[in-house]
Amino acid sequence: MPDSEPAIAVIGSLNVDYVAKVGRLPVPGETVAASDLEIVHGGKGANQAIAARRQGCAVRMIGSVGEDDMGRSYIEYLKEEGLETDGIRLLAGISTGAAFISVDADGENTIVVCAGANGNTSPDQIRARDPFISESDALLAQFEVPLSAVVEALKIANRAGVLTVVNPSPMRSTFPWATVEIDYLIVNETEADEILEELPVELGAAPEIREFLLGRRINGLVVTRGSDSTLVISRDEAFEAPTLPVLPVDTVGAGDAFAGCFTARLASGESLREAVLAANCAGALTTLRTGAQQPIPDRDRVDQHRAQLGD
Repeated sequence: MPDSEPAIAVIGSLNVDYVAKVGRLPVPGETVAASDLEIVHGGKGANQAIAARRQGCAVRMIGSVGEDDMGRSYIEYLKEEGLETDGIRLLAGISTGAAFISVDADGENTIVVCAGANGNTSPDQIRARDPFISESDALLAQFEVPLSAVVEALKIANRAGVLTVVNPSPMRSTFPWATVEIDYLIVNETEADEILEELPVELGAAPEIREFLLGRRINGLVVTRGSDSTLVISRDEAFEAPTLPVLPVDTVGAGDAFAGCFTARLASGESLREAVLAANCAGALTTLRTGAQQPIPDRDRVDQHRAQLGD
C-alpha cells in the first residue's frame, strides 16, 4: 500500500435492497413463500464503492437518490463508511432506487431492479464532478445508470489518463463500444458470451479475443466464472486465476465485491494477477453471509486468505 490512499471515482447506482430468503427460486408464474425479509443498502455502484473503500482506497461516489428518508439515510450511511458523497444528488419527486432479491437455500438469486433516481444520473451531473474523476487514480462504472452518464465519465477519465474499469451489468446492447477506451472489462460468463459474439470464452482463444477486444478499445477482459477459475486476457498476458473454495450462503454481492477489490488493488499498484487473486478472495468471502454490503471483507481479511491461492 502507498502511504497515501489511492483515489477511486465510482459512478453507479444506489438502491435499497429487499432480500427475501426462499427454499427455492420460483419459476415463471409461480408463487413461493419466503422465510425471512431483510431490507439493506445495495445498488451495484454503492456495493462496489464500499468494496473499494474497505480495501483502503479513498472513494468518491457519483450517483443519485430520491429526496426521501431512504435517500438521506443512505448518504449518511456512506459517510459513516468513509466515502466522499458530494457527488450524490438528492432528487425531489423521485424515489430512491430499489432492488427486489430472492435468495434460495444454495445462495443463488434472482433480482428485479427499479431504477428510481438512478435513472436520472446525467452527463451534466458527471461533468459538474469532473475533478472527482480526472484527479482520481481509477474510475469504476457499471450499467445501472444511464449509459450517457457512463460514457461521459469514461471520456473524462480517458482525457486525464485515469485507469478505467467497467462492469457492464446489466448488459445493454446499446453501449457505444469503441467510442471510449476501457482498460479492464469485468464480466460473468453470460456477459462474456454476449460481448465476444462467436468467440469461445476460453484461454486457448486468447489471441482472437485480444484482437476482438482491441477493435472495441478494450485493453483487458476479466471473466468471473463462479467457483471456477477466473479468466484474464490483457494486451500482454493471458491466464486463469484460482478462486477461494467456500460454501456460499448468498451470492448477491460477490461480483460487486470482486469489482471493487480488483479496482482498488490495481489503483494501489498491484500487478494484474495479484489484483485478480485478491478480488477472487473478496468475492468468495462475501458469499458467506447474506446481504450485498455488510459481508464485503476488508483488506486485512482478504490478505489473510490470499495465501491459500498460491502464486
